[in-house]
Amino acid sequence: MRIGELAAQAGMTRDTIRFYEKVGLVIGRRLPNGYRDFPPETVSWLQYIRTAQALGFSLAEIARNGETLREAPDTAEALSMLFEEKLQVIDTRIAELTTLRAELATRVGTGCPLRAAGLPKLGMIKSADAPRDLPGRAPRKGL
Repeated sequence: MRIGELAAQAGMTRDTIRFYEKVGLVIGRRLPNGYRDFPPETVSWLQYIRTAQALGFSLAEIARNGETLREAPDTAEALSMLFEEKLQVIDTRIAELTTLRAELATRVGTGCPLRAAGLPKLGMIKSADAPRDLPGRAPRKGL
């Protein structure tokens, strides 16, 4: 099947298919006239790629998991395992974002997004307590 027909059946552009071919997600052979020719099962593979992306999988994950799925005796079970792994990644990311959100919330209303609530303002630090030199810089004069 030529790339135009494949693009129409898969509901994506020729450029997208060319990109996927460039990164190794799909493989087409070249005909003697230079046209790309793809096997019919490429349509379902492209639909899988689109669905996997919508579920949060990166193209690298899709490429890596594609090999696993092709070799799996039971693709439904293999997909379930991949989904469970992705859920663990998402749960970890949610925990990280929750921590980040809490940290940002302590800085709301401080007048400075880099200062947590309850900490002294930078101008309130006594010059005797201020650091004299920063690593990698020449000593400051006048302090």
